Amino acid sequence: MRIGELAGTPVNGNRVAITGIGAVSCCGIGANTLFEGLLSGTFSDDRRIPDFDPLQWFGAKEVRRVDRFAQVSFAAAMEAVEDAGLGDVDPERAGVIFGTGIGGMTTLTAQAAVLAERGPDRVTPFLAPMMMPNAGAAQISMHQGWTGPAETVTTACAAGTHALGAAARLVASGRVDVVIGGSGESVMDPLTFAGFKNMTALSTTGVSKPFDVDRDGFILSEGAGALILENWDLAVARGARIYAEVLGAGSTSDAFHITAPRSDGSGARRCMEIALEDAGITKDQVGHINAHGTSTPLNDLSEATAISALFGATTPPVTSAKGVTGHSLGGAGALEAVASVLTIERGIIPPTIGLNTIDPEIAIDVVHGEPRPLPSPIILSNSFGFGGHNGCLVIGKRD
Repeated sequence: MRIGELAGTPVNGNRVAITGIGAVSCCGIGANTLFEGLLSGTFSDDRRIPDFDPLQWFGAKEVRRVDRFAQVSFAAAMEAVEDAGLGDVDPERAGVIFGTGIGGMTTLTAQAAVLAERGPDRVTPFLAPMMMPNAGAAQISMHQGWTGPAETVTTACAAGTHALGAAARLVASGRVDVVIGGSGESVMDPLTFAGFKNMTALSTTGVSKPFDVDRDGFILSEGAGALILENWDLAVARGARIYAEVLGAGSTSDAFHITAPRSDGSGARRCMEIALEDAGITKDQVGHINAHGTSTPLNDLSEATAISALFGATTPPVTSAKGVTGHSLGGAGALEAVASVLTIERGIIPPTIGLNTIDPEIAIDVVHGEPRPLPSPIILSNSFGFGGHNGCLVIGKRD
């Protein structure tokens, strides 16, 4: 189904405007801070969000009852709401679609320790609402008082991109006028680190090197991103600043392996192809690809193979944010969507930090060393997750 039309009916769908952006990342608080970090290669040493104080958004008692993944999700969403200047919204025609890969893992591991050390009577009664993956979407919708759809997508590292695609379709279909879409993750606990380390997914050098010949794994991080998606005509009528629009979205499954991508990149290639078809644009109109680019040996090669298979010998300029942001798992797709919006607004592609020598098996045009001018305001943003989940968004400006 093209976002611009309703499949199976003669009714034209709504254009989907992006009117607000928000982000918290290891670059700092705020969407603009994220983009400056991508340009300069500036980020916190431990890839946690520096200076993040949940008391800016929650009361002291409430902080103890909301897992950090939901806190960071809420923070990004509130920046996006403020940025959009929404004003009065019909609560029945407003929704929240937010993703996460894991949810309240930090709460779960902490309370498992309480159970082992202090017994069952000491486990918090807030365990379930703190650890459930839908807590982020719930906190946002309750704060806004929006009674339209409030849903959560949990497709591993593709969750943010899938959430934004689903949010765009809600607006395009006419079910709602406005949606807060995005994703967030914070699982910076010893159990998560141990699990990823023992499956050899983490970098042993402590450096994320997307597409580099010496890449050896990702750097775990935390973060969240959010976009305000609105009915285009209503956004224009209220005089909103429109950054860009969601032109299309794609979703496929590798149906291959629980952690490894298909080596030929066929699932990823088809996902990109579907997203472009959905947007009604040709591949030569794409000005930039914001790659998933995790810095793992298998993922980067598979994605590059998919890009080459679709675009041929001359690919659009490609970049990966993860040399700076690390990999925030389910939060990554939304952070990269925010980065894509700002790439369009500023007309400049950030370089791939951490890349020194491109892998000779990778035949794509990776931006590194210095930023590069954006050749056209249409960006394809990729996210691929464990389980074979593939998600792609087309974000851009029409002529």
